[in-house]
Amino acid sequence: MASSLVRGKYVICKVNSRTDTQVIEDGAVFQRDGTIIEVGKHQDLAAKHQPDEVIGSAEHVVMPGLVNSHHHIGLTPLQLGAPDLSLELWRARRMAARDVNPYLDTLYSAFELIESGVTTVQHLQARVSGPLERIYGAASEAIRAYQDIGMRLSYSYILMDQNRFVHEEDDDFVKRLPPDIAPEAMKLLRAAAIPLEDNFALFEDLHKNFNHEERVRVQLAPANQHWCSDKSLTMLKEYSDKYRVPMHMHLLESAYQKVYAKRRSGTTAVQHLHDLGLLGPDLTLGHGVWLTEGDIDLAAETGTRICHNASSNLRLRSGIAPLNAFEKRGVRVAIGIDEAGINDDRDMLQEMRLVLNLHREPGMDDTVPTTSQVFRMATEHGAHTTPYGNDIGTLEPGKTADIILMNWKHIAYPYLEQNVPVIDAVVHRARTQGVETVLVGGEAILRDGRFTRLNKEDIIEELAASLRVPLSAGEKHRQQLSIKIFPHLKQFYDGYLDGQTHESFYQMSSKH
Repeated sequence: MASSLVRGKYVICKVNSRTDTQVIEDGAVFQRDGTIIEVGKHQDLAAKHQPDEVIGSAEHVVMPGLVNSHHHIGLTPLQLGAPDLSLELWRARRMAARDVNPYLDTLYSAFELIESGVTTVQHLQARVSGPLERIYGAASEAIRAYQDIGMRLSYSYILMDQNRFVHEEDDDFVKRLPPDIAPEAMKLLRAAAIPLEDNFALFEDLHKNFNHEERVRVQLAPANQHWCSDKSLTMLKEYSDKYRVPMHMHLLESAYQKVYAKRRSGTTAVQHLHDLGLLGPDLTLGHGVWLTEGDIDLAAETGTRICHNASSNLRLRSGIAPLNAFEKRGVRVAIGIDEAGINDDRDMLQEMRLVLNLHREPGMDDTVPTTSQVFRMATEHGAHTTPYGNDIGTLEPGKTADIILMNWKHIAYPYLEQNVPVIDAVVHRARTQGVETVLVGGEAILRDGRFTRLNKEDIIEELAASLRVPLSAGEKHRQQLSIKIFPHLKQFYDGYLDGQTHESFYQMSSKH
């Protein structure tokens, strides 16, 4: 039986409240076969247990593995030629992205995630053209990448059955396009779409073949309200209940989506989901920038979770989610990096700092995010947006040994006042360079800064080499179509928000 004693100058066990974090000084975690057996003082555990190895030292910080609760791809959209635009227009630029090997692409971002302390990822895959067999192949390759590197994975293929171009029926939009564009646009749509029933067949096949493998779970992902018909949303709820899997759904990411929801159902998107029976602890709403006060109350009352994607919201001009209102109402919020963080990478430590500082409203009231609150978002609350909610996110007996070790000197050198709380020091000052060892299920997948299962340099060079080839005919065609269709997408949204009030973040927050 494999066992280890994970030692640290400080062991951050769990967050008890937004102002209280449980930290053991000169502590340790004893794990056996990937399960935490005991947490306590190092001298006590060292005397009591005979581990196969000791990991860490009196110069490390030991903490739960971080959870990226909203992730899509490897190479960033910017790397693939899509500059930051407003969300609805940005999607048109994404049409022109190159075809990238899904296995290598997944590993590219997985390396970055692990190096920033992420042990579990919520991978939401999309933008793979049919037929069903091709989508299944891409999904299998993405899953295999996480298995090979050793990360813990919650996988979903995003379900979308309508409004793929803009916030109206595909046929209605395409028929208004010029004759030299319309046939090409319709062909692209048909290639990307699969029948609704095939989406659920895909889920069932993936669930059957991967859900019970080590470190892999498969769940459901409605794309967004405007991308999903009521029929598909109802079926998603039925499958979620039948297979007892959670759902993760983009919602109210932009003001345009808020207006669409009102036009579609005469009420808010959140109320509409509630009317369909989708709200509850098994549903996570990605983004949630434009929730109303009533929406927030509904989320709190039903136990619905929210994933805050701060970098993405800023980069795509979506707005700033009312995180302080979420916290005040008791909504459980996780953190996601989405496509890429503010530095165009997958640095969870940086994302935590952004969340901490983005919501510091003027004034002296103690309503702004705390370091404990943000740390909990990136650990325990993130865990509960996945099927692993009861197993990861804290360091306690019976939990899975997903643990990261950081060099304390990297955080505290050359000086740190002794009265600075450990959690403050970690959230404010921790950098990826200080992440030395990452354990998933007790296994070191990163040890002393080096990956143990794969050679990072070789994998990234293989990815680079695969893209040093000329664009294919299909890639060139998509780029040209993207340029042609862009002004028509923009024209569709001209005046879409007329009559709407554009409130600033502070105005919105004061109302909450």
